[in-house]
Amino acid sequence: MNLVIYPGSFDPVTNGHLDVVRRAAGIFDRVVVAVMQNQRKTPLFSVEERMELLRRVTRDLSNVEVDTSMELLGAYAASRGARVLVKGLRAMSDFELEFQMALVNRKLYNNLDTVFLTTSESNQYLSSSLVKEIGALGGDISPFVPPAIWEAVRKKLIEGE
Repeated sequence: MNLVIYPGSFDPVTNGHLDVVRRAAGIFDRVVVAVMQNQRKTPLFSVEERMELLRRVTRDLSNVEVDTSMELLGAYAASRGARVLVKGLRAMSDFELEFQMALVNRKLYNNLDTVFLTTSESNQYLSSSLVKEIGALGGDISPFVPPAIWEAVRKKLIEGE
């Protein structure tokens, strides 16, 4: 079985994330979207909320599963029997960080490879941080996130739910 892990914080999931999930689902037999904890970020949504939002927007993809882990990514991949990670790239600045992480993961887990998917042109500038900033300032984030995500961000930022 051809299993890939697509890790990220997904806070919130954007059209760019969903594009990578859909493309990975077309390449690999099974895709596990892994909501990871990033200690450098203060999340808008809890891990459970992010997982639920991801399940909503991927429910039409029968070979996609949403999960989470608190362990090192390589250890998590090994525990799932995955030998491949998929990461999305928007720009050269993404590549530097992702390449460094891929090398470290490969050093720690020598049978773990990383496959990079470049984002679609329409999503090159898109990030969860930018979506949160636009939303917090009352801007329209609907072009950047799936409708279910737009509503959840609106509720969280505007209504404080």
